[in-house]
Amino acid sequence: MAVMSRRRRPRISPARTLAAGAAALGMLALTACGSDADGGGGGGSADGTLDVVASFYPMEFLAERIGGEHVSVSTLTKPGVEPHDLDLSPKETARLTEADVIVYLKGLQPAVDEAIAQSGVTHIAEATSYTSLEAHSTDEDHAHDEDHDDHDHADDDGHDHGHDHGAEDPHIWLDPVKYAEVAQGVGTALAEADPDNAADYEANTEALVADLATLDEEFTAGLADTDTRTFITTHAAFGYLAERYGLHEEAIAGLDPESEPSAARLRDLHEVAQQENVSTVFFETLASDATARTLADDLGLATAVLDPLEGITDRSAGADYLEVMRANLEALRQALGASS
Repeated sequence: MAVMSRRRRPRISPARTLAAGAAALGMLALTACGSDADGGGGGGSADGTLDVVASFYPMEFLAERIGGEHVSVSTLTKPGVEPHDLDLSPKETARLTEADVIVYLKGLQPAVDEAIAQSGVTHIAEATSYTSLEAHSTDEDHAHDEDHDDHDHADDDGHDHGHDHGAEDPHIWLDPVKYAEVAQGVGTALAEADPDNAADYEANTEALVADLATLDEEFTAGLADTDTRTFITTHAAFGYLAERYGLHEEAIAGLDPESEPSAARLRDLHEVAQQENVSTVFFETLASDATARTLADDLGLATAVLDPLEGITDRSAGADYLEVMRANLEALRQALGASS
């Protein structure tokens, strides 16, 4: 089977990026500290709102929904940019020192992790501290599969799924229940940074958590009865969603959407598709769809979009997190043969 290769973008080391911005960081840190008595943040936006910097879209959505009129939110990851590969400019790195609150997810964007560690900001809402992480599929296990083609990773149903139980999966926002736990933590962080508006943050958090509970109920009901429980995706972003609703994700790549699948991994996917009655190979909007389409063509399967919601663009199937997640639910229902 011929597989189209993907051209890798040149990467800039986060350490080099941070070094380039060190002077700007130092100068702006002095300004920020001078405007905030406890040394954490820039003391609010020009319009009097809380200045919040989010690392990428799922964190931006939480900050905007919970903060409401009391916050001014900016994001480090612009629409259309694949967040895993984000490199920060010296200006963006220095920008962090001026924030009143930073909302981010540790472990997804190394450049962001390093910059935040050096920012000096007091009020930091780190998503993974509010919920538990689990281990799902990674690139390393795919490479392991290639070196151990004769090793059987069969599960209870006798099928070889090439499971990985190594690296912790950061894609917690794709599970509405875990995302609600993060929302509660972000609400607390905003209230601590701006106690005068704590009651509003609490009310907004409760409203968002209720919306996420409704979304969870829709997924539970919508995926309760299907012809198959297995779906194939471009990269391993949907492990939490699959576990929450009793599904099984098979990823072409691992946790990194830019990783190349091994020949052994592609052979495994051929077997899985046949054994599990898979009808669709899902690709996504921000990563290359070349390998997914090639695999689907080889197997005679349909293709569709399953959006990992790492960013909203004009290609997204909705204007916000809730709308795109509902579009994902409908895509899964159709691919899995859900009953009406």
